[in-house]
Amino acid sequence: MSATQRLGPELRRLRQEAGLTLTEFSVALNYDKGHLSKVERGERSASPELARRCDAFLGADGALQRLAVRPGTGPDTTEPPAAPSPWLVGRRAVLSAGTGALIDLGLKFGGQAPSVADPLLPSMRAQFDQLRELGQSTAPKVLLPLLETQTRMVAGLAADASSASRASALLLASRFAEFTGWMAQEAGDSGAALGWTAEAAELARAGGDAHLSSYALVRRALVTLYDGDAAGTVALARRAQSDALPPRIRGLAAQREAQGHALVGDERDCLRSLDRARELLGSDDARSGAEPVIGTAHVDDPAAMTTGWCLYDLGRPKAAAEVLDRECRRLPPHALRTRARYGFRRSLAHAASGEVEHACAIAGELLGVMPAVPSATVNSDIRRLSRELSRFRNSRAVRDLQPALARVLAPTHD
Repeated sequence: MSATQRLGPELRRLRQEAGLTLTEFSVALNYDKGHLSKVERGERSASPELARRCDAFLGADGALQRLAVRPGTGPDTTEPPAAPSPWLVGRRAVLSAGTGALIDLGLKFGGQAPSVADPLLPSMRAQFDQLRELGQSTAPKVLLPLLETQTRMVAGLAADASSASRASALLLASRFAEFTGWMAQEAGDSGAALGWTAEAAELARAGGDAHLSSYALVRRALVTLYDGDAAGTVALARRAQSDALPPRIRGLAAQREAQGHALVGDERDCLRSLDRARELLGSDDARSGAEPVIGTAHVDDPAAMTTGWCLYDLGRPKAAAEVLDRECRRLPPHALRTRARYGFRRSLAHAASGEVEHACAIAGELLGVMPAVPSATVNSDIRRLSRELSRFRNSRAVRDLQPALARVLAPTHD
């Protein structure tokens, strides 16, 4: 029996046990009664979004969602395979050779005499902060060549720096590499993202910081999260929660674990992980950690924002919208990439709650900035929003928004 055929009868059984008519159920979920009827009869498949809401409303602990997701697949959040990126030419040769080759490239590119290497490091540190800010308002494709060059440059400076400064230079190079990996993921190249993340961990170890390799697990878990691999996300995140690690890394790992649990509707473990993340990230040790800060630098309360994110995946869009409304108001105006990331999830939560016009108003403002900050990961939520809004074709707000949604989601050709 197919998953669709198994899900329908189980959904009907749970609905009837709850004492709900099909009409009452459709009103509660804000879904068309005819569509739900066909799902119960096995004539239509249930999307992961619908299964999440049914799970949450009926207290099914993710059972319906597990039936809705076919083996080997996850939520429709992956990007189509991208053609080789012209701005990544030579990257694989660098990564395959390891840190030694990266340092050699830095020396060939701009090797500095020992007498000038040390004074350059504060300037490179300031450039990192500037590039990180620029990443909030600039396309990844534009930043990647510069980030790759700067990573090689700083690694090269480490080879020429004094013994007192060499470790700091390697650690700074590792942060450049880690940020390069994030921009590669935003550009839709998960392979490059993982490669640069691995390089960041290697550079950090060379600089005496074994902890960044654990944060690399958190970054890898983000790739599996967007691939819809909940089990992989949870497994990687758990590996980065050793008591020997700094509280901030453990807190960020606990957040990622919560997102993995939410993908499969495991509310109990999701909320436990969020509680752990909130405690770790709120500790004095986490707030006074080394600079530059690991993870997002623009979200005041990462655990709260992640709670809103997870509530949507758990099938609780109204609760998600309330949290995301509050937390998104706290984001700095210049952080366009971060505002888009959580803003579209906020719009999605309002749309799923039936607040269609409000959802369209939120999305309309954000769509205007997407050409400046294109994002393969944010596009996953934009696609989900487009599907959600397609259920309300009679809404004028939806009709007005659809062309802008289509333009953002249309493939581009350089």
